Amino acid sequence: MATSFKIEGNLVDVWKKEIYPVEISVENGKIKSITPIQHLTSNIQHYILPGFVDSHVHVESSMLVPSEFARLAVVHGSVGSVNDPHEIANVCGLEGVEFMIENGKKVNFKFNFGAPSCVPATIFETAGAALNSDVVKKLLEKDEIKYLSEMMNFPGVLFKDDEVMKKIKYAHQLNKPVDGHAPGLRGDDAKKYIEAGISTDHECFTEAEALDKLKYGMKILIREGSAAKNFDALIDLMHEHYENMMFCSDDKHPDSLAVGHINELCARAIAKGIDIFKILQAACINPVLHYKLDIGLLREGDDADFIVAEDLINFKIKQTYINGELVAENGKSFIESVPVTAINNFHCDEITKEQIQFSLQRWGHHEQENIEQVHVIEALEGQLITNKLIYPITDFNVEDGCIFSNTEKDLLKMVVVNRYFNAPIAKTFIKKFGLQQGAIASSVAHDSHNIVAVGVDDLSLTRAINLVIQQKGGVSAVSINNEKVLGLPVAGLMSADDGYKVAAAYTAIDNMVKQELKSTLAAPFMTLSFMALLVIPHLKLSDMGLFDGDSFSFV
Repeated sequence: MATSFKIEGNLVDVWKKEIYPVEISVENGKIKSITPIQHLTSNIQHYILPGFVDSHVHVESSMLVPSEFARLAVVHGSVGSVNDPHEIANVCGLEGVEFMIENGKKVNFKFNFGAPSCVPATIFETAGAALNSDVVKKLLEKDEIKYLSEMMNFPGVLFKDDEVMKKIKYAHQLNKPVDGHAPGLRGDDAKKYIEAGISTDHECFTEAEALDKLKYGMKILIREGSAAKNFDALIDLMHEHYENMMFCSDDKHPDSLAVGHINELCARAIAKGIDIFKILQAACINPVLHYKLDIGLLREGDDADFIVAEDLINFKIKQTYINGELVAENGKSFIESVPVTAINNFHCDEITKEQIQFSLQRWGHHEQENIEQVHVIEALEGQLITNKLIYPITDFNVEDGCIFSNTEKDLLKMVVVNRYFNAPIAKTFIKKFGLQQGAIASSVAHDSHNIVAVGVDDLSLTRAINLVIQQKGGVSAVSINNEKVLGLPVAGLMSADDGYKVAAAYTAIDNMVKQELKSTLAAPFMTLSFMALLVIPHLKLSDMGLFDGDSFSFV
């Protein structure tokens, strides 16, 4: 680490809302002085601004361990992130959270972890662990834990569930904020939820919903991830509400992280006509103040966490500094990979195609009867919510007493396999994946991370699922003439390999799904990963069965 240096540039002073040339002096990782100057010594007109902070992200969804996530993120000017280790906690419990914290400490990047509030997310799925209020309290007492992460159990808040209220109380006692997660919650229910002491929400998908929550004092995070995209719906609110807004990715796959991060949202906000100082308030300042993060904000005495940008339109990052150390320059990361010892929780056997057959018959009141209608999940591009549809049995292929996919109507079989122990396999049908052949499968399946798969035929489905099982976790694709699998041996969620190699491998399998299997989705694997997320309406599939997110019960 450089002990002292000086740097010149046009300071983007978010505090004064001015841009002017300065010389910044850095000593021992801190900003010693910021001195206005008449002219820059060099003719190069670059800009110095605070580093970007992702205000809500599940690092696990990048398929990279934290140390590798950091290697990619710093290239785009990110100096820190607010991390919910909810995914690995659902698989490996407390050990998983501790793994993320310790791995993150091995690199120069400012990870800030939360205590997962909902593990398991619901009782309607099989997870690998449970974190009760006593465990959450112990986590919150750690200095490394900055907040109580997204309280997805909003019915539990509204009805004052004892365990839920204890977790919120412990966070408040320790003066740590509580993150929200309440898609579609409006009016009096939103007011009650916020009055319970919940401070943020990243799930708003309409401007009206966000305004409702802002009105009651909540901060709104504009989410733009690999699957869930709410930027366009919410960005106009930043003109007026910038002091109570932030940017986040929530879930970002490795291929898109290799291309950009929060810097992309800043560029899009500029293109929408948002004031630069309002953008940087949301992208850099608000997360640090709200979560009380140890991240410098370009003031004398602060940690020297700042970035040098080529311009304030595209936000192409020339340099990223963390604690005064140059961690990235001109697209090259100087953070080095670190050794990783994988942890996991994966105990199911390979399956047979007979196990995923969907019988035409079911038990009625006293005897078996033929199914006449089939519930179908409709996936929606760029959204976590789904629609619930019902199709007549005549729209499916029926053979030997079993129901099969119909590619002409885009009605494809979807299954969820319990990855923690051998159990009956849950089955339904799904629309909007558009596959014309083969199947895809993934052990990244929020929130319990069982194996979720969609396919055209049972043989391809079986093969795709077994490829994942053989790797003890991963994503796979099978076509008539080809198969690919990206192994994710760390909790069945992450690879310990070089982040750029993982991004390339993911790009290759993603392209295969779009080009060979003909998926019509922009992010088929990311969309697939949310089809078992029961806390987001309207219809999802867990390893226990088809679930209605509105009535919170099985269909």
